[in-house]
Amino acid sequence: MSHQYNETSWAALRQLLVDHYDDLRRRLTRRLGSDDLARETLHELYLRMDRSGSAGTLIRPSTYLLTSAVNLARDRWRTENRRARRVTVDALYDLIDENPGPDRTVEAQSEFEAFNRALARLTPRQRTIVVAVQFEQLSRSEIAKRLDISRSLVQLELQRALELCEIFLEKNCS
Repeated sequence: MSHQYNETSWAALRQLLVDHYDDLRRRLTRRLGSDDLARETLHELYLRMDRSGSAGTLIRPSTYLLTSAVNLARDRWRTENRRARRVTVDALYDLIDENPGPDRTVEAQSEFEAFNRALARLTPRQRTIVVAVQFEQLSRSEIAKRLDISRSLVQLELQRALELCEIFLEKNCS
């Protein structure tokens, strides 16, 4: 017996999302671990489907909706995570002033000493990673190879180290 599938319009998919919203939200909440994130993601998905035409031939439109929502949440998480890492690394670069005046020299020396004390509180691997990034200008891949760990672990350890340094500096330099 052969099945004939019809194309699914974006309007029909939007209506399916509305009709099955509670079920999709519960399933997405289990996947994402947050009801608020599930609601935001379904709202964004609904807005993105506000277009004319066809979404194509879908065998299971509700599965398509859930998969699209999970992918949308994953993309948002990656974007936010990248942005947060950039901001944290940029904040560390702001500690260095290339042309300090006399008053800034004393302040920079104090900040540098505080930064050294913050580094001393890190694990040896975190300290090695921070020094490799900040002072040796190595890429995450080069550090991963040097330490025989994954690039993602380098990024995770760098993020943790920078957060710890930032907390230490806030407490001790304010």
